[in-house]
Amino acid sequence: MINAIETYLSVRRTAGYSLSNTEYRLRSFADFAANRRETHVRTATAINWASETVSLAQRHTRYETVRLFAEYIHLEDGQHELLPANYFGYRKTRRVPHIYSSSEIQLLVLMASQLKPLDSLTPPTYVALISLLAATGLRISEALGLVMSDITPNGLLIRKTKFQKTRLVPLHPTSVAGLRSYLSRRQTTNCIDEHLFLSNKGRPLRYSEVYLVFRNLLKSANLVSSRGRGPRIHELRHTFAVRALESSPSGRKRIGQHMLALATYLGHVNIKATYWYLESTPELMRDIAAISEIFICGGQP
Repeated sequence: MINAIETYLSVRRTAGYSLSNTEYRLRSFADFAANRRETHVRTATAINWASETVSLAQRHTRYETVRLFAEYIHLEDGQHELLPANYFGYRKTRRVPHIYSSSEIQLLVLMASQLKPLDSLTPPTYVALISLLAATGLRISEALGLVMSDITPNGLLIRKTKFQKTRLVPLHPTSVAGLRSYLSRRQTTNCIDEHLFLSNKGRPLRYSEVYLVFRNLLKSANLVSSRGRGPRIHELRHTFAVRALESSPSGRKRIGQHMLALATYLGHVNIKATYWYLESTPELMRDIAAISEIFICGGQP
């Protein structure tokens, strides 16, 4: 079975997937099957192996990893059994995202401009970072991975990120102006590192330190609840997507084109990930309900 797994991983990696976790799980399953002296995928074995984990989500992930592998390898060797989908009945739940208002984003930027020490690179760095995330919907990992050569006249070049895809993200003139202002300040530090966003010590910003600073900014802006829970930095991306959808043009064909453009801009490998943002605000849900009612009644949405 190991040879079949190697072939499967090799084929999928040529499409740009890293699959490090998938490889670990499939090798674990192969060892489990080998201990049973089995050389082919068996449904009962996959269920038993997946059931060794504690949570439902983990069981589902394990089982689906083997199921997808079995679908591929069954085409070459029919002795591998095809597994039924979603055997454990798992349904992914998502935390309802916080959609930032314009005033909340402005307040976060203001708090960032007051970070200490005031005469250091820290305030302009976080002002630029938060502003860029809010204006472009970039993933935080994408923003922190930017280097100087990624800034082009046509926008930001986002290189092989979450799904090993490279894309160009155009910038609004106001974002270009803000980025130029930050670069001007950054040049005064004589930093030699090529990363766009640097710490006060001239090193690339790490997510762990950005997370802590952002939590403090939320507290300064009074955006943390009494239970200590507040919005996440990733929800700046959610906010961008929702606002883009709210401004979508009318007409089914144009909405579809708008959705496809947004999916490409955000770097989604599957448009289903973009459609999920439709559930994020009451305004979007009301629009969907109204269009659905017109359609059911025989009209043209």
